[in-house]
Amino acid sequence: MLAPFVAEAVGIDADPDMVREATARAPANARFMLMRAEELPGNLGAFDLVTFAQSFHWLVQDVVARTVHEMLRQGGAVVHFGATTHRGEESEVPYDAIDELVRSYLGPVRRAGASLLPDGTPRWEDDMFRAAGFSGPTRMDVPAHPHVRSSDDIVASVFSMSSSAPHLFGERVHDFERELRALIGDGPFTERFREIGVSIWRR
Repeated sequence: MLAPFVAEAVGIDADPDMVREATARAPANARFMLMRAEELPGNLGAFDLVTFAQSFHWLVQDVVARTVHEMLRQGGAVVHFGATTHRGEESEVPYDAIDELVRSYLGPVRRAGASLLPDGTPRWEDDMFRAAGFSGPTRMDVPAHPHVRSSDDIVASVFSMSSSAPHLFGERVHDFERELRALIGDGPFTERFREIGVSIWRR
């Protein structure tokens, strides 16, 4: 989405299917690499802008922040996006019941791949950017708008979460999806999402 505004865009992801899908949709000035953020700089070059969209909290934050600081040209920026895009703040979707259904299959402690997150994901991003030498941040909120989503959209959003990814259900994934669809109903559903938080850190 940023490619039209820059000379060249480079995206990285640790999942080969994501890289393959992004490459198939990429404009001429964008390329995607199979790489973990912890493997940067990866001979990718120097940049004016680096973005993290709902991902930095999953990374080895101090390592990645220091590396990205060195990859940026002087005056360059890191833009960190935070948003809740998997569910609306005001919604017709029975999210509390969906959460309970997930717990009934996967247990009471939130899952994250092969691990458990009893206390949620780490949230010390600001400390890591400051320690890496960045100045800032400049913060802004981008207003959210109502969205109309289908039942398929809701199912996809549930499976997109690390805490309820399809592989976590094993052989019961089809049973879970059948119960999930019965719980959701037919839709469509109108949802209002929270504002998107943007933090800009300068080198």
